[in-house]
Amino acid sequence: MARSVFRFLSRQSESVELAGEAHFLRLPRYQDYRQWSALRSESRRFLEPWEPTWRGDELSESAFRARVTRNEQEYASGQAVPLLLFSRSDNVLLGGLTVGYIRRGAAQCCMIGYWMGERHAGKGHMFAALKLVIPYIFSSLQLHRIEAACIPDNTRSIRLLEKAGFRREGYLREYLKINGEWRDHVMYSLLAADARPGPQTSVMQTDAAG
Repeated sequence: MARSVFRFLSRQSESVELAGEAHFLRLPRYQDYRQWSALRSESRRFLEPWEPTWRGDELSESAFRARVTRNEQEYASGQAVPLLLFSRSDNVLLGGLTVGYIRRGAAQCCMIGYWMGERHAGKGHMFAALKLVIPYIFSSLQLHRIEAACIPDNTRSIRLLEKAGFRREGYLREYLKINGEWRDHVMYSLLAADARPGPQTSVMQTDAAG
């Protein structure tokens, strides 16, 4: 079994890749624009009910390039780890998962959010992504707690979180403005002590330009 290497370096010149048998996650790159825009565009009706209102230029190349630059800055500063999820066999983009709102000090906590292209949904891809990301959060980022909030009628997301071991903690009234409306959310959490040993995860640091 290959040895896992976990590191988190707050340097913009480096990136991170999480690799499993069938999937890998990495920071977005400018050259991902065509796949990203095509998948988001064809999945718009599927995604909009669960996301903040899309801007008029949401799918433009300039907006995507600004997003990539912001993602690199957030990663370099240790604020977030925004990742895209790919199929390892053919490099097809499947969706995305962000480790965000990273808090240090007494909290040692983060919030995760995710999205999946409609044609890839319900096939276990995001569960596989969580099985890669959770060990990374606890072992590499050395955080104590992962939080996730979802709309109460998003049964697909609730099933995913519970399958991954997250526990329901509470009900948040009008927590986030989603698709133009303030929506209630259910809060889930996973602690480092809750996490079961998962499959071996390879974490590689690579040059961001590569």
